[in-house]
This record gives sequence, C-alpha cells and structure tokens, in this order.
Amino acid sequence: MTRLLLSAAAAALLTTPALAEVSDGKVKIGILNDQSGVYADFGGKFSVEAAKMAVEDFGGKVLDMPIEVVDADHQNKADIASNIARQWYDTEQVDAIMELTTSSVALAVQALSQEKKKIDLVTGAATTDLTGKACSPYGFHWAYDTHALAVGTGGALVEQGGDSWFFLTADYAFGYSLEENTAAIVKEKGGTVVGAVKHPLATTDFSSFLLQGQSSGAKVIGLANAGLDTQNAIKQASEFGITQGGQKLAALLFTLAEVHGLGIEAAQGLTLTESFYWNRTPETAEFGKRMMERTGAMPNMIHAGTYSGVMHYLRAIEAAGTDETEAVAAKMHEMPVDDIFANGGKVAPNGRMISDVYLLEVKKPEDVKTEWDYFNVAATIPGDQAYLDPAKSGCPLVQ
Repeated sequence: MTRLLLSAAAAALLTTPALAEVSDGKVKIGILNDQSGVYADFGGKFSVEAAKMAVEDFGGKVLDMPIEVVDADHQNKADIASNIARQWYDTEQVDAIMELTTSSVALAVQALSQEKKKIDLVTGAATTDLTGKACSPYGFHWAYDTHALAVGTGGALVEQGGDSWFFLTADYAFGYSLEENTAAIVKEKGGTVVGAVKHPLATTDFSSFLLQGQSSGAKVIGLANAGLDTQNAIKQASEFGITQGGQKLAALLFTLAEVHGLGIEAAQGLTLTESFYWNRTPETAEFGKRMMERTGAMPNMIHAGTYSGVMHYLRAIEAAGTDETEAVAAKMHEMPVDDIFANGGKVAPNGRMISDVYLLEVKKPEDVKTEWDYFNVAATIPGDQAYLDPAKSGCPLVQ
C-alpha cells in the first residue's frame, strides 16, 4: 500500500504544471532613449510614462512578482547606450530593454542583447536592418520602420504627381535606410531621384542643404531625418520660399509631437505616416486623454507603441509562466497583438510586428477644433503592404 501511495504521489508530481518562475523575484524593464536631444519629444520621458502606464494597467505584478521600470538617456550615442545596457544586464537584473530611439543605438543594443540572451523591443528606431540582416531571435521591432514610412508618405506623394525627388538625409544608419527605402518606392512607382545630400545629426543650419535641394529642381524634397532636425528644416525651407516656389517637402518621419512643436501654421498641408493616431477611435482617444493627464501631451506612435510593446512582453511572461528569455520570445512570436495600438497585429519570424499604418494629412488651422487634433486620416495601409515580406527581409532566421 505504501509503495502504491508513493507511486501515485510521484505520478502527481510529474503531471503537476511547473511552478511559475521569475528570476531575481521581479521583472525589470529598461527604457533606453534620447531624453535631452533632438528626439526628446519624439520618445523621451513620454515613452517612459507610457511604459509605466502599461505596467499599471497590467496590475503592477506578473506571476505574482513586482514589475519595475527603469530608464536612462543614451544621448544618441551607441557607445553610451551599449555601456548602459551592459550594466543593466550584468549588474542591475534588467530583463528587457525597450524603445531605443536612434537606429545606430538600436542596432548596437540589439547585438548586445542577443549576446546576453535578453529581449530587446524597439519602438523608437526605424532601420529595417533590425529585422533584416541584423535580426535576432530575441529582437522585436514595433511601431514603424523605414519601409512603412516609404510606402506611406513616399508612395502617396509620387501618386499625387511628385515624381522627382531630392533627399536631405541624416548622416547615420536611420537616414541612409529611410532614403534607400523611399528612393526604391519612388522608382518603383515611376519616379526619379535627382540627388541627395547628407547633414549631421542635430545641425541647426540647413541653409546649404536646402539650397541644393531648391536648385535641383526636384518636385519633392524628401527630409530623411526626424525630430528637431525635421522641424528646423521645415522652418528654414519656409524662410527660403521653397514651398512657395512650388516644391513640396516630404517629412518622411514626422509625428504628432513634431507637428505640435512646429505649430499648425507651419505644418498645415504636410503628409506623413504614423501607425497610431490618438483621435482615430474611442479607445485610442481614451488612451490619449490618459497620457495627456500624465504628461501634458498627446501620444504619438512611439509612445503608444512602447505601451503596446511592454504590455505584449508582460502578457507573454504570463502565458509562458516564466520570464526565461527563450520561452518568452516564443510566446511573443506566437501571440497576436490586440490593444489600443494594434488590432490583429502579428509578430513575424524576423521579429517585425505587423499592423496597419495610417497616411495622415495635417489640417488647416481653421479646421482644428480641439488642441492636438491635427490630422485627417487620408488612408489606412494594411500592415502586409506597409512592411517588407519577412522572406525578403534578409533575416537569416526566416526560412
């Protein structure tokens, strides 16, 4: 009888689900981005608050263990970002790093995260290399990328008659990727690229670059930059009378935050692409108002994407019953993304989260009835059209 009871007990142990396992007794998420430079409004402290909102909405705990959010400013420097990330992983028990504005930073931290077998989730950087030749089994790319921006803004302007382009390009990985992707879309649609010039990140004087674009005779001057760089280029283009002379400016990465910073008078008529707009549905509007109460600003796609990415990561931990990287990454790939940011989103084998993006037009000042309600949604671009086919991404993880 004793032997039978022992056998039954052993069988019960074998069939009992494993106890939930969380390393270090907590889940720790690091938000690493630009908090003092040209991208401070683009992501910055607003993304930190979005991450904290996700943790609060999740309940503050996962698998009965507390969730902690830490943050740091990488100053748009890959070496500083790598040092912070290494310290977080090696000595501060950070389980995942997210946001990662600036493509050079994101590429460096993703490489380190792969080495350390840690999850990174990018919402602030744009280069398609993150899910292409530099993809990682633990790397995820949310919110947007240079291919989606090119399909949205670039494709729309060519179809509207802007079939000759000159590029003003930020002189680092993001700018190169955005120019390359947009030029490919322009040519695919029958347009031409007549020239390009590179400018330093965070320059304050765009005069020589804009004059080259003006003298090129191109119908469209494509601004392959972001944040304050784009704002400054648009302001100085107006001073040179470029748009008054008939040329169009294409703000290839421009978000609600930059429109607000530039002002509706200067931004009116611009076409841009985002994967989130706060006033698109009742659910997005409710989220926007909550962000406004916390930060004094409405969220753009980077902020909302960070909320979504944190939420998806926590749900994956819950589903996996552990915060072990391999198990969580598998669940993140497997689970759909349904939240305020994406409906029916899916994570491809290369880590690209695929969801709809929106072609937006900045309203005229007289059409703005509510502060921050700056956009008309001109078109919805299905995610499978906006993003590269994973099989063509160059990611070695994709068979």
